Amino acid sequence: MGIALGQTGSEPHKVPTPTECALPRRLSDFTTVGDALDYAAQGQRGLNFHDARGTLVRSYPYAALREDALAMARRLIARGIAPGERVALIAETGPDFAALFYGAIYAGVWPVPLPLPTSFGGREGYVEQIRVQLASSEPRLLIFPPELAEMAGDAARAGGVEGLDWASLAAEPAPEAPLFAAQPDDIAYLQYSSGSTRFPHGVAITHRALLNNLSAHGHAMALLSSDRCISWLPWYHDMGLVGCMLSPMANQLSVDYLKTEDFARRPLAWLDLITRNQGTSVSYSPTFGYDICARRMSSQTKAADRFDLSRWRLAGNGADMIRPDVMQAFVDAFASAGFDAHAFLPSYGLAEATLAVSIMPPGEGIRVELVEETQLSGNVARQDRPQRYRAIVNCGKPVKDMEVQIRDEDGEALGERQIGKIWCRGPSIMTGYFRDPEATAACMVDGWLDTGDMGYLSDGYVFIVGRAKDMIIVNGKNHWPQDIEWAVEQLPGFKAGDIAAFAITTPGGEETPAVLVQCRTSDEGERSRLRDEIRERVKAVTGMNCVIELVPPRTLPRTSSGKLSRAKARNLYLNGEIKPYAIAA
Repeated sequence: MGIALGQTGSEPHKVPTPTECALPRRLSDFTTVGDALDYAAQGQRGLNFHDARGTLVRSYPYAALREDALAMARRLIARGIAPGERVALIAETGPDFAALFYGAIYAGVWPVPLPLPTSFGGREGYVEQIRVQLASSEPRLLIFPPELAEMAGDAARAGGVEGLDWASLAAEPAPEAPLFAAQPDDIAYLQYSSGSTRFPHGVAITHRALLNNLSAHGHAMALLSSDRCISWLPWYHDMGLVGCMLSPMANQLSVDYLKTEDFARRPLAWLDLITRNQGTSVSYSPTFGYDICARRMSSQTKAADRFDLSRWRLAGNGADMIRPDVMQAFVDAFASAGFDAHAFLPSYGLAEATLAVSIMPPGEGIRVELVEETQLSGNVARQDRPQRYRAIVNCGKPVKDMEVQIRDEDGEALGERQIGKIWCRGPSIMTGYFRDPEATAACMVDGWLDTGDMGYLSDGYVFIVGRAKDMIIVNGKNHWPQDIEWAVEQLPGFKAGDIAAFAITTPGGEETPAVLVQCRTSDEGERSRLRDEIRERVKAVTGMNCVIELVPPRTLPRTSSGKLSRAKARNLYLNGEIKPYAIAA
């Protein structure tokens, strides 16, 4: 039992928590988050934090986490923060945030996880992002890591909120006080979606909704006593917070963490942790995480010389569009290290559903269907062009207690394999957006949630096509930006994330696609050649003439979870904040 991770000296916090434990596993069948942590604390499992090289720096059994969380709850109560008020927390992956998050819940206060600055374009952009989320959530406190005191302090002052680093809060007295007696339908926390910028939406999640979704995780993944979670996902994103912090606790798993920024610097440290786990590994990543690892191996020795991935039981994939070519590249890079493609676990979810909507049954791996592109967009097939197909990934079956429907623009249910908007209903759907009844009414009808995503159902499985709001409509025909971006990615020197496609209005009043492409060459002649090659490539694939703009590297904006933000790229481009290279006609 247990794993040989990190240091194993005499210091208790340097000994990893065990993988297996005598405490009987319960798949999140609790009434409140506090009940779940109370139970997990009776066992030996817990959280384990590692540095950039994968060395264990702190183990944190659930029993110790509960003790610290109760102390934090008493400190918040002593400050006069009442149940139902909010406390904003900069979500650094570490024991301090975990204790604060659960402490707020024990006190009946709503924790509001907010992002770290690593995903933003600079100091001003980060301060503004935090300010608008503070204005939306109206917390009593903004609590942050001491090392972020300057930036977070500026954001707190700009938002008119008291700022405090968590070391200072931990030094305050924690007098005995009665804790909040939470009920299942009380709000547990607010989750801001990763794309929240100018108009942030705080998703209100109840204890009942959360625990139902966490139970669905445990059942869908058929958790084993030998399972151990390994994660680098950020705790301010729903997949990191719900899937990799709350779910392991409520389903009693030990977890090993790398900070997201450490993964970005040394992505293969993630696979080192999986290799050193002597149990079976459960680990999730968006597509780009698998892509980074596969690319990093391309110039190194064989994966088998460093890794043993044969015990990686569930390799989850979600949070962005799942790309079969990237997943195949990962298999090609790591098959020699024992990675089994059947371990892939595609899934689909969103913060408004707490997290999971559908999960692939374990062992089925990635399955794709080829769909003709005109079917994807609802257009009539053109006879003057050869048919083109896109591989659509099977994202599994609806999780326990979740219903999924596909509807047309009028809200009418569609049949098998008909593409439309994805709607879902179940106990884990949000109560609504915090203090935004109009936005809530726009996406929720009679308990059903309009996800804003497009897809279809086939034999009970959910297939995701794309985001409805990203659709480019030109001359009455629909085009997916992913198809345009994919066309450019096929050219040498470009990769996913280098391209953003969206619709703009020309001076003549016509809608046309614009394609921003990050270009790494400084030679003006080469830029001109690349622009012409990209234009012809896009026209060959889509039949459209597009505005092609080459922009400097690291120009295209991303959400806090690392996904390309087409909407923000469009706004920055139209506002003149993205400066394309000047290229002679």
